[in-house]
Amino acid sequence: MSSTFFIPAVNLMGAGCLSEAADAIQSHGFKKALIVTDKVLNQIGVVKQIAALLDSREVDCVVYDGTQPNPTTENVAQGLALLQANQCDCVISLGGGSPHDCAKGIALVAANGGHISDYEGVDQSAKPQLPLIAINTTAGTASEMTRFCIITDEARHIKMAIVDKHTTPIISVNDPELMLAKPASLTAATGMDALTHAIEAYVSTAATPITDAVALKAMTLIQENLRTAVADGQNLEAREQMAYAQFMAGMAFNNASLGYVHAMAHQLGGFYDLPHGVCNAVLLPHVQRYNAQVCAERLRDVATAMGVDTESMNAEEGAKAAIQAIQALATDVGIPAGLRELGAKEEDIDVLTKNALNDACGFTNPKQATHEEIAKIFMEAM
Repeated sequence: MSSTFFIPAVNLMGAGCLSEAADAIQSHGFKKALIVTDKVLNQIGVVKQIAALLDSREVDCVVYDGTQPNPTTENVAQGLALLQANQCDCVISLGGGSPHDCAKGIALVAANGGHISDYEGVDQSAKPQLPLIAINTTAGTASEMTRFCIITDEARHIKMAIVDKHTTPIISVNDPELMLAKPASLTAATGMDALTHAIEAYVSTAATPITDAVALKAMTLIQENLRTAVADGQNLEAREQMAYAQFMAGMAFNNASLGYVHAMAHQLGGFYDLPHGVCNAVLLPHVQRYNAQVCAERLRDVATAMGVDTESMNAEEGAKAAIQAIQALATDVGIPAGLRELGAKEEDIDVLTKNALNDACGFTNPKQATHEEIAKIFMEAM
């Protein structure tokens, strides 16, 4: 069975690599960049820091800082208008998954035309997006290096999953110095998002030996470093290890895809405007309990990667241990116990379930579910 492995051509990692990124942007000959970010990063001076690095290398920039936590079709339209008005020749995303996804949407439509909703699904574009350099400030989504772009369709109240090889950035940047002092709640949510990426990729029907290797290592690094990163936001070593972990988890799911955790979490985010990483973290143990019916041995590997001694356990016992390890980590970093705490309502489960079953992320889940089974998982997670 053949497989294709997607990853940006250049990936800069480690403390201080931001200046290397500015050199790389200059070397490409770009003259004017659209920086896509959010208002917080603009207000605290991170955008000014990036703009100064670019200015010293004779690269002009304009800033779109309207990205919402769940980026919308309107965000894409606004950023695209600014890009076109200023004749930008590249896009720089700065932040976590929200600015990266918004920037991908802008760059994709800039090159292909139409509306961002035209590209919902898998590989719907005709040509590569405008060159995109993705500078990461959180350790979680891995959107800085993936071909996944998640945009909220405000009219339909759903998150569109755009999975397209043409949305892959040309350069990804993970400088942990940009991740210092991020709030504990954000660190926890993004870290659990990365864990979800690794686990869903490992149990995916599209997993390969390459994705298995990076997924398992990502799980181990998250187990060893997330609690420290949450408790001590200035710990550079923990931040750097989490940056590597989320990147490897991204390598895994970018090529093995995901499962029902993401298919379901996208609906919660689109319907209630909830934080993606928190939704993933709440759903993760419940979906894996369902998946254990068909992939208990793989989940035992997850338990081992997360530091559990599984030597004397059979597959079913190992799967239970994996779910317990996931729940223990989520509890330790302050993830809410259930979806009710986030404002989800039982009367919405039917529509959430219908939309989840249409989400492309669920197609590689190890066990395909019925409407009733997805609804039951939602109920168990309430």
